[in-house]
Amino acid sequence: MKKLLSLLLIAMIAVLTACSSNTANNGSNEAASPTASSNSASNEAATETNNAEEASVEYSLENDGIDETAFKDALSQLPAEVPERVVTTSVPLTEMLHLLGITPVGVPTSTNPIPADFDSIQRIGSPMQPDLEVVTKLKPDLLLGAESLRSTLDKSVEGLNLKTAYLKTESFDDLKLSFKVLGTYFNKVDEMNAVLTTILNKENDLITLTKGKETPKVMLMIGTSDSFMVMSDRSYLGSLVKKLGADNIANSVLKVTDTYSPINMENVVAADPDVILVLASGDHGASVDKFEMEVKSNDTWTKLSAYKNDKIHILDYSVFGVTSINNVETALTQIANYFYE
Repeated sequence: MKKLLSLLLIAMIAVLTACSSNTANNGSNEAASPTASSNSASNEAATETNNAEEASVEYSLENDGIDETAFKDALSQLPAEVPERVVTTSVPLTEMLHLLGITPVGVPTSTNPIPADFDSIQRIGSPMQPDLEVVTKLKPDLLLGAESLRSTLDKSVEGLNLKTAYLKTESFDDLKLSFKVLGTYFNKVDEMNAVLTTILNKENDLITLTKGKETPKVMLMIGTSDSFMVMSDRSYLGSLVKKLGADNIANSVLKVTDTYSPINMENVVAADPDVILVLASGDHGASVDKFEMEVKSNDTWTKLSAYKNDKIHILDYSVFGVTSINNVETALTQIANYFYE
């Protein structure tokens, strides 16, 4: 009997030991579970951090002066799938694609220069009226045009199964905005940042240079085939002048509302600009000779401070007459020299 009780006692001890071991193991597993969860959370956090870092590359330039809302709006119109075959009808946008290392399958026919590297690229006709037969044969995934020609181009390509996107190219800020859009969209961030950094450095250097100096009153003129007109801040040249802090009398004194407006010499004399910049070219309207004839035929010009102080400057149309991200630095520098030399 005692022997039987001893055997039962041994068996019970063995069972209790096993249960205790299982409980301990379960507790160990439960204790390990939060650690695994912590590791998982850590991995997820690391992944999110990496993703955030990758995303931040696209916005690595701080204080670039580009309107974030306008940037997002412009970017949102581009197709979700990045195209492989792009046709562009805009010379400024063609320049941007070249700087980003993107080769389009079609570029506009224009008297304004196209990057030499694109000499072999198919010409598709004028920016306003591209040759639709040529465009169709190129089988583009996207037609990229200037925002100012949106309505005209939309009518031209109506009926074609063609995706389109339009970017602003009218002013200095437009060029920076559109370049950032294209660089971000095509994932050419390094190329984009290199160009924008150079432009921003030049812009900041010149703005610093003008601090503490008297702001000049400026009149901007453009020659047409039969007359001259004043240009407001809405023009490309006007946007450069505004960036440098000068006072464009077309806006401040003459109160014009259009980009180009007829000249009223009585009002110009009253405004008495310190500097006059004349955009003239024989290929695009009035020549330098025509402006000189204008001055000789109307001695009112001689009453202006700009004339008396030899502050009337004739601008190179190839630099100032066409919006160009390639020429922005040169244009800003020359204007600053005219204002503050």
